[in-house]
Amino acid sequence: MRFAKRSLHVLAMSASLLGCSGNPPQSNNAAITYYRDVKPIVDEKCAALCHHGDGIAPFTLLSYSDLMAETTNIRYAVANRIMPPWLAAPGCTDYYRDRSLSDAQIKTITDWIDSGAAEGDPADYKALGQGAPVGLSRIDLHTMIPQVYTPKLAPDEYRCFVVDWPETTTKYVSGFGVEPGNPTIVHHVIAYLADPSLAAAAVAADKADPDPGYLCFGGPGLGNMSPPSMLGAWAPGVTGQDFPPGTGQKVLPGSKLIIQIHYNLLNVATGQSPAPDQTAVDFKLEDSVIKEGTQVFWTDFVDWILNNQMKIPAGAKDTKYAFAADPTPYMGYLTNGLIPMGSPFTIYGAGLHMHTRGTHARTAIEHKDGTEECMLDIPRWDFHWQGGYGFQQPKTVKPGDQISLECHWDNSAANQPIVNGVPLQPRDLTWGEGTTDEMCLAAFYVTQ
Repeated sequence: MRFAKRSLHVLAMSASLLGCSGNPPQSNNAAITYYRDVKPIVDEKCAALCHHGDGIAPFTLLSYSDLMAETTNIRYAVANRIMPPWLAAPGCTDYYRDRSLSDAQIKTITDWIDSGAAEGDPADYKALGQGAPVGLSRIDLHTMIPQVYTPKLAPDEYRCFVVDWPETTTKYVSGFGVEPGNPTIVHHVIAYLADPSLAAAAVAADKADPDPGYLCFGGPGLGNMSPPSMLGAWAPGVTGQDFPPGTGQKVLPGSKLIIQIHYNLLNVATGQSPAPDQTAVDFKLEDSVIKEGTQVFWTDFVDWILNNQMKIPAGAKDTKYAFAADPTPYMGYLTNGLIPMGSPFTIYGAGLHMHTRGTHARTAIEHKDGTEECMLDIPRWDFHWQGGYGFQQPKTVKPGDQISLECHWDNSAANQPIVNGVPLQPRDLTWGEGTTDEMCLAAFYVTQ
């Protein structure tokens, strides 16, 4: 299962809203107003995250006039849960820093637009102040990609930059944050850790590309070597944050960081070159922790990868693969000995990963007493809006429990990726590293 680490993304895509232009229907019902009812929601869930002057969103939502210019787009995106970009289904479990809109908030915004979008009195405004992001509690290491870089590929370029790890003693990463150098084009950042055994391979990949960094779609891009682990990920709207209290990921002296950046150029006007970027990454560090944490990647390694049995036929509208197994006998292998074989362990958050033909995916704990504990259910997969979802309450896996994983794909002609402006022809798919291959992975942050 460690073979599959190198392709885990925690990706994000442009904040473009779908729909067409137009004016909201008018009525005399002004019970809902912008300042009293709508602005508090928009400020916290939209403007503070992406729709501000330096954000990646294609327009701002800072004022009444901003919203009035986009009412049709806003209504469509909100009613269909396209925005804010939070793909986890409600009712699975409770997540930390949930960016989604509640049913009541969706109704407030759509009813406001449908009733004429009344402005109201500015004096009625009161900020929600619920779950406001707090960022890292402390920054101990601030590092940047080594050189300024201007992406060349449109609309998307995935590029890895090798950064020296400067610490001379063993440290534990207990918090992670990103400062995008050019927020209008930086659409996700993942920090991978190449320990001393992988550092030379990372440097060689960097030197093999004449430009700063090197191209890397499927992860850190070091081929079939034992892959780097993931230290943290960022997407638009995500602030730096501490890891669960008392936990951290070990980093040895002599390691390298591989900073993967997804550049998206949809907001760059036609004929213009994007502005250059030099993104920074911040870490909170400890000399010791109570519990060492690590990332675990879960998939059907034997059938789907080794035996190449994850076949997705050309033209098939819905292909499903599911897998469930007790992970405890393999945890020593999956965590490089951190969690002993056969021991219970704690899960603090989950992520899911497929490629561009994925449609929905789900992972859960199937307890040996017959009960199920949902961890993450994504009913509307979007390759460009992947992310990690931290649990409000950690979950325990004991010997005899199983972790289930289920993925669905649409490999019909209508759901093919666009390459050079042309949809690909459907072909039989299997597990693979490339943009046009597929995967089915779950990822968890765990401790003993």
